[in-house]
Amino acid sequence: MRRIVVTGAAGYIGRALVDALRTSSASSAAAALVLTDRAPAPPALPAGAHWIAGDIADAALQERLFAEPVDAIFHLAGVVSGAAEADYAAGKRVNLDATIALLERCRVQAERGDPAPRFVYTSSIAVFGTPLPTRFDDDTAPAPTLSYGAHKRACEILIDDCTRRGYVDGRALRLCGVVVRPPLDNGALSGFNSDVIREPLAGRDYTCPVSPEATIWIASLPHAIANLLRLADVDTAALGPRRTLNTPALAVSVAQIVEAIGRVDPAAAARIRFRPDAALEAQFGRWPIDASFARARSLGLGVDPSIDVVIRQHLEAA
Repeated sequence: MRRIVVTGAAGYIGRALVDALRTSSASSAAAALVLTDRAPAPPALPAGAHWIAGDIADAALQERLFAEPVDAIFHLAGVVSGAAEADYAAGKRVNLDATIALLERCRVQAERGDPAPRFVYTSSIAVFGTPLPTRFDDDTAPAPTLSYGAHKRACEILIDDCTRRGYVDGRALRLCGVVVRPPLDNGALSGFNSDVIREPLAGRDYTCPVSPEATIWIASLPHAIANLLRLADVDTAALGPRRTLNTPALAVSVAQIVEAIGRVDPAAAARIRFRPDAALEAQFGRWPIDASFARARSLGLGVDPSIDVVIRQHLEAA
């Protein structure tokens, strides 16, 4: 039976990925899902799924994940931007050290003669840092200016190297802001990209920490999940030696988001006020509108058609 491991399975993206794996071609009836997160198991697990609660950086937990050969691993677990910046040791331990340890488990598995796992990693556009160029494409060089981004970039390089050596069949997707997240105090400095949509539409006043002129990259949860699954299925030869892709993103200004909210609920748009934080906006609100995601699009990864569609999906799901 094939074993598919998902780390960070209790998170916003993790839960949706697990649901999608139950019905996707990546998880047939002959596959077992091994799910892990710090949280205890949810009340209802998918048929054939096994939950292992614990810290992804703990060697004993990793041993349990690899107690039998792993065919594929979706590595989502991590300490997000603000939390990793506030606590360097915690961010390094989870975002860098734990990923290195998982890759080492994959190496051991491959060297004993079992198939090298397909290793699907959620990286981040935080690898680009500031200042950002006015135009972005697949050749824009990463230059992280947060510890979170530095650790993500280091993992991307290691995944390329482990793939070259045959320890994994690696692929990494640099996620942008995935919206519309529920309210969660997890230290994500870019959380305003969900808050500015969710809060006013829920009837609550919202003070936005970036200006209307701020520009951001976002993707809906359905598109983020579809792109992760698509990347997992891409033929390894089509990826070549550079295993990281920039996820196709919807590049919009905050003003455009407010206008779109106003088209469905003028009262909601009127609930938004602005109190810009210059440092926050410089790091998270200056993503170039002129952006190309040609490589990912050529491999079948998709993008949301418009901010209006993202908002409509959010309202339908609420």
